[in-house]
Amino acid sequence: MSATPAHRPLLPAGEQAQLVATGVRLRRGPRIVLDGLDLTVTPTTRLGVVGENGRGKTSLLGVLSGALAPDAGTVRRTGTLAVVDQELPVPVEATVGDLLDLELAAEHAAVAQVQDAARALAAAAPGADQAYARALADAQALDAWDADRRVDLALQALGAVTDRSRVLATLSVGQRYRVRLACLLGTVHDLLLLDEPTNHLDAAGLAHLGAALRDFRGGVVLVSHDRKLLGQVVDTVLDLDPSRDGRPRWYGGGLAGWRAGRAAERSRWLRDHQEQLAEHARLSADLARARSRLVDGWRPEKGTGKHTRATRAPGLVRSVHRRQEDLDRHRVDVPEPPLALSVPALPALPGAELVRAQGVTVAGRLPRPVDVALGSGDRLVVRGPNGAGKSTLLQVLAGDLVPDTGSRTAAPGLRIGLLAQEGPRPDPRPAQEVYEQELVRLVLAGRLAESEVLPLAELGLLDARDRQRPAAELSAGQRRRLDLARVLAARPHLLLLDEPTNHLSMALVDELTQALAATAAAVVLTTHDRQLLRDTRHWPRLVL
Repeated sequence: MSATPAHRPLLPAGEQAQLVATGVRLRRGPRIVLDGLDLTVTPTTRLGVVGENGRGKTSLLGVLSGALAPDAGTVRRTGTLAVVDQELPVPVEATVGDLLDLELAAEHAAVAQVQDAARALAAAAPGADQAYARALADAQALDAWDADRRVDLALQALGAVTDRSRVLATLSVGQRYRVRLACLLGTVHDLLLLDEPTNHLDAAGLAHLGAALRDFRGGVVLVSHDRKLLGQVVDTVLDLDPSRDGRPRWYGGGLAGWRAGRAAERSRWLRDHQEQLAEHARLSADLARARSRLVDGWRPEKGTGKHTRATRAPGLVRSVHRRQEDLDRHRVDVPEPPLALSVPALPALPGAELVRAQGVTVAGRLPRPVDVALGSGDRLVVRGPNGAGKSTLLQVLAGDLVPDTGSRTAAPGLRIGLLAQEGPRPDPRPAQEVYEQELVRLVLAGRLAESEVLPLAELGLLDARDRQRPAAELSAGQRRRLDLARVLAARPHLLLLDEPTNHLSMALVDELTQALAATAAAVVLTTHDRQLLRDTRHWPRLVL
């Protein structure tokens, strides 16, 4: 019997844990996503990473974890690292139990090594006492004996599937994500990287996640649009949004410090850009006037002598050259500020009941009868835990799903826009073409007048470069923006939004919230976003 374990699990490094990125540069296709980024994560780090969709937040986590190799720069890692993303490390043919076993492999191995070492110690094998002490220390460092219980508690708190025999392929994306998140929250790591961990959590799950991160004894790098979670967890913010010099911005003071610093910088940026444009326009006008005087100088009033014309000409030419030089020297070197959402005017159908659902149920999805009646301009928030049927109810209201019992009626000519929680399959066509084809379909179907057609550029959701990229190559957030654009393009009388903040940046969520408050259309939304719930606290609630 050997007294030496065949393989020791990777152990936490404690206070010596560190992740250091130096001079990181990352290119995605023709675009440089990260450039010259320096970053250090220690066990005391509480870093939030924010930015518009497609700015490289997920790519940054990939570089830090080692999943992506940077084009330049280095990343050094000491200690154990857990990454909470939506990629499962096991095939979907596997079961929930297989995933749990994989995530708890180090803890289970540590317990097994203690048991092997104890047997060797009982048999008085040479070196057994040292091997036992080492195995015991390893298991204690991982808190291995309590790991299964912690994961079980996390599964329950997050509303995740606890049946270990369930095949992962039978679970929704959100269900698989919650299982994965519970595994990582229930195990011991030095550093934790989280990519939008709130997207598939209900109120109970959000509360558990916030408490778990506050109690986590290690470094945290959090990519999230959930403003309350960021406010609870982070003390420093890294903003990857476009800046005047193209460099990322660091803000101390947590989320409040980021908000204040970002607002001040954006205000200066917009003011300086507008001042430069105004100065450029003034110089261009001066040049145009000088050229006009030069032309008129060669056509003096009748009776003016040739000598007078000749004397005046050099001065006019010099004036044109001087103003041309002034214009050439003046450069608009402050780039155009980032996009801002511009929601089109959504129409109302005054005096008509838009849609009514009476006693509707859907087997296995919306078990209890629900009544909803909506008129023009109405507002409604649908609440409830995961699995209560919120998304199903929105599909019934949209007319996309026929209820098993009850009835659904809609006003003639009613236009409905549904932003589903999960968008359509990624399209290989350019985003601009996808959007335009949707407009063509609506016009040909008689659901949209040609005068109501709005170019994609005017919505402020995708910049010129991303509008020409294949939709399938856009980030999850950019595809979500395209989905939102297609919904708004239909100019709906009734807007149905299923978890609208998923994958969207905080700035865009704020802009969308303001637009929803002002629109004449009726709006129904489901959300677990705690800030959005506060912003819509005066809206009627329907709890499933």
